[in-house]
Amino acid sequence: MAELLSGKAVVIDATVGAGGHAEVLLEAGVGMVLGLDRDASALAEASERLSRFGDRFRAVLSRFSRLEDAAREAGVEAVGGVLFDLGVSSMQLDRAERGFGYRTPGPLDMRMGGSPGGTDVEGPTAADVVNRYPEEELARVIFEFGEERFSRRIARAIVRARERAPLQSTQELAAVVASAVPRRRGGGHPARRTFQAIRIEVNQELEELAASLPQAAGVLDAEGRLAIISYHSLEDRLVKRFIAGEPALAPLTRKPVRPSEAEQASNRRARSARLRVAERVETERAPAETAEVVA
Repeated sequence: MAELLSGKAVVIDATVGAGGHAEVLLEAGVGMVLGLDRDASALAEASERLSRFGDRFRAVLSRFSRLEDAAREAGVEAVGGVLFDLGVSSMQLDRAERGFGYRTPGPLDMRMGGSPGGTDVEGPTAADVVNRYPEEELARVIFEFGEERFSRRIARAIVRARERAPLQSTQELAAVVASAVPRRRGGGHPARRTFQAIRIEVNQELEELAASLPQAAGVLDAEGRLAIISYHSLEDRLVKRFIAGEPALAPLTRKPVRPSEAEQASNRRARSARLRVAERVETERAPAETAEVVA
């Protein structure tokens, strides 16, 4: 990753998280990294981690669907690179109180924005989705965003369970899902796809991505590079179609780059990662238009 963007004057890390990618980029010689994240606690951690770089790192509390505005407000007009590392961060997964994990007890939250427990946490929670959505809508979310073939059975089981009492914890939801689907040999936890689907719905992840991609292409300077790491086919399909349909971008990766066996061994969560990279081939910038969301 660093070699793709090293030497650039300014790079936007649109999903900075705890600052891991930003640190590597700054060490590789990037002049300045503008780090965006909707999670205030992640930004605080990234700022502390990267304090040794001084004003070469600037943290901005923002959804990446506001990328263009965030860059302009920071005084940045054009950049040499934009990086997205999509999905939920390891920091969020590892904190049970965030409610992202199906293996650990926690509240059914799953919101990426704001500070956990604070007044700035935004939007509906996973509990709102699970306990309030009609059965048909629940099934649609689980099928489209989780690519779960047992979506109707799972939605029916959730509705029956919540009729007895509202579902409030990750363990409750995981148990209900597990009771509704056949055991999958070697297929991972039975609730994995359902948790993914509800998280995507809560955070409007595909809509956020579709809104941000044209903005990212729009702020790139000539020969600036767009690098996107996705973790499931819905994200990767959207990214692939956007790059193919954007005349100002030339793909540098014909197929997505997958992690090596060594990388997968050192980081199990990287197993499903797919990297696509494109380069800007002209300098005239048209107004950004939202990319089409295709589920």
